[in-house]
Amino acid sequence: MSEKKPGDFVEIQLGRRNFLQIVGMTGAASGLGLPVAAHAAAIAAVAHSAAPAEVDGLALVRFKVNGKAQSLKVDPRTTLLDALRDHLQLTGTKKGCDHGQCGACTVHVNGRRVNSCLSLAAMHEGDEVTTLEGLGQPGNLHPMQQAFLEHDGYQCGYCTSGQIMSAVALMKEPCGPANADVKEAMSGNICRCGAYSNIVAAIQQVRKA
Repeated sequence: MSEKKPGDFVEIQLGRRNFLQIVGMTGAASGLGLPVAAHAAAIAAVAHSAAPAEVDGLALVRFKVNGKAQSLKVDPRTTLLDALRDHLQLTGTKKGCDHGQCGACTVHVNGRRVNSCLSLAAMHEGDEVTTLEGLGQPGNLHPMQQAFLEHDGYQCGYCTSGQIMSAVALMKEPCGPANADVKEAMSGNICRCGAYSNIVAAIQQVRKA
C-alpha cells in the first residue's frame, strides 16, 4: 500500500449533517475573509467528529424487565417493543399495527400500561417493565390469565397479550362497575375476532373477586 504524499486527496465519508456543517463553517470562513487554511481546518474538525472510532452510535439502556436487571446496547431508534422481542426474546408482547392503534403491544412501565411500539427503549433508563411473561407462567397463572381461559376471552389469540396487560392495569385505575365502563377503559385494545363480551366477562370476574 503506497504512502500518502503531501497534496494527495483523502477520501472522507460524511453524512448529510456533516456535509451541512462543513458548508456552514467554510461559508463563515469565507465571509470573514479567512485564509484557505481555515477552510481546511473546518473540514478536518467535522471529519474528526464523524469518526466511528469515537462514537459507536448505540444507546446503552439499563432497566428492569420482569424483575430482572437488563443492560442493552441498541440503536437509539429502537422501540421498547423491538427491544423486548428482538433483544430479550420476550415474544409474548405482539407487534400488531406498529402505530399505537391496536394495543397488542401493551406492557406495563412502572405499573402503568404503555403501547411499547410508540415508546423508544432509550427513554426507559431505570424503569421497571413488565410483560406478559412477568405476570404468570403455566401452572402459576395470574388470576386475569386464568379468567381469560375460563371465559374464552380470545380466538386467534394475537391480541390476547395486550388485552390481559391492559386488563391487569385497569384493576388499579378508576373504572366504574358496569360492563360499559370496562369497555370504555379497554377501548384502546382491538380484538379483530370480536371476543369482546368474553373479555369483559373475564375482567369483571377478577374485579368482583
